[in-house]
Amino acid sequence: MGALLGDDVVEAGPGDLVFKPRNQWHTFWNAGDEPCRILEIISPAGFERFFRELSDMGGAAQADEEALAQLSDRYGLMMRPETVPELLERFGLRMGEPLSGGWTPPAL
Repeated sequence: MGALLGDDVVEAGPGDLVFKPRNQWHTFWNAGDEPCRILEIISPAGFERFFRELSDMGGAAQADEEALAQLSDRYGLMMRPETVPELLERFGLRMGEPLSGGWTPPAL
């Protein structure tokens, strides 16, 4: 896994822990050629619903701009989708290519 935490770039392998402080700009991605699985612990509970709603919108790349802004406001989140093209180029990433063995969130 690769992560951008503020201005710091971090790479993590199997078994590594990455701490993303609250209220710090961050993003993370699969930095390898194989599927990458992460366990994200969010406390206090409740923010996990943001990801369900975002998924229902088709993800940040497919979501209607206004709907995404409303979702972000509802959860007190600042998203900067306009930074995605630069991040893709900077880290040699691709979006929208499904990986085998992907995870599907369980129905609530």
